[in-house]
Amino acid sequence: MSHDDARPTARGGFLSRTAVLGVYLPALVFELGIGAVVPVVAVRAVELGADLATAGVLAALLGVGQLLADLPAGALAARIGDRAAMLVASAVSVVALVGCALADRVALLAVAVLALGAANAVFLLARQSYVTGITPVLYRARALSTLGGVGRIGVFLGPFLGAAVVHLTATPAAFWLAVATTALAVVVLVAVPDVEGPERVRGARASVLAVARDHRHVLVTLGGAVLLVGAVRGARQQVVPLWGEHLGLAPATTSLLFGVAGALDVLLFYPAGRVMDRRGRLAVAVPSMLLMAAAMLVLPTTTTAGGLAAVAMLLGAGNGVSSGLLMTLGSDVAPPDRRSAFLGVWRLLQDSGVAAGPLVVSAGAALGSLAAGVLATGAIGVAAAGALARTVPRWSVHASRRTRVAAGLRPDGRPAAPDGSAPGP
Repeated sequence: MSHDDARPTARGGFLSRTAVLGVYLPALVFELGIGAVVPVVAVRAVELGADLATAGVLAALLGVGQLLADLPAGALAARIGDRAAMLVASAVSVVALVGCALADRVALLAVAVLALGAANAVFLLARQSYVTGITPVLYRARALSTLGGVGRIGVFLGPFLGAAVVHLTATPAAFWLAVATTALAVVVLVAVPDVEGPERVRGARASVLAVARDHRHVLVTLGGAVLLVGAVRGARQQVVPLWGEHLGLAPATTSLLFGVAGALDVLLFYPAGRVMDRRGRLAVAVPSMLLMAAAMLVLPTTTTAGGLAAVAMLLGAGNGVSSGLLMTLGSDVAPPDRRSAFLGVWRLLQDSGVAAGPLVVSAGAALGSLAAGVLATGAIGVAAAGALARTVPRWSVHASRRTRVAAGLRPDGRPAAPDGSAPGP
């Protein structure tokens, strides 16, 4: 494990106004568009003649496209740079969204949605790598948690904007809204100057597979923990609606409960990042996973809307507290000169977990016991907490205050002495 990037290399505060305009504003408007179209993909597929099963497959293609593009996204960002990759991703998204709006056949809609998912993968990876490069390490968790929180705000608000324009016009209007928000993201990216930062180093060109081979130990160990965390997060989005259906709740009631959980989710991202910066990554990582695991394990005992609401709030709080966690861990261990390529592999592990989590729940339901699927996910949450506690200190000096002191830093991550030397006895 290298400690070269463990010390802050830039003075000043959190992020400059230019960085905020050049990173967070495009991220917000880009995710607003994604949030607006996600709920209407299946609806549009049905309007074009698809049955419900096919419509469900089309809705899943956004995640499939993202998963397939994670490794190519790392290679692209490594080759052309993070900011240029964000511009390319935004441009491809505009084309894909126009295709979604104009599609008159299910097959064309499927291709456009798949392309949109791939572009989303590039945008997500490039913005993570970019923020890592321009942010002092003392503020890394706050910067990345805020980035994750801004994205969640966009995804949370997007469906409301999409519903409004669809209500006033027709289903394709949601795609045209996303075209407008994505085009705005392009305008902001072009208009705001590039930002230099403590780790804006010119990356060496290396294949993603070579980077994965060179860093296979961290990817197998800490990456395994990331896979488990992703599975719990992915299942979280499914268990509340499914259990609400199991209890016979009205769809509007279930949606309201899901919305309340989402509100908690978006309220906690900055405090989570601040705790990670001040007390280390494990101060958030382990409690958040244990909280989500406890909620999953309790869920099968609920029999009323009130009980489900309490569990949904616990899940939202746990997910909100973990906002930015996986991005922060990835940035902690990524080699600065090959960061984008490394993060491509990292995000593949993360997204694979997110895709696998709902399958665990669905497998339980298919075998005749939704409760068993939910309980299995809770067990995965406990395993994720244990894996994080074991592997994070091995690879990140920012795991906890103890690991920082052992690396020659003060507990807050600053150098132990003005010359950077380790503290004396």
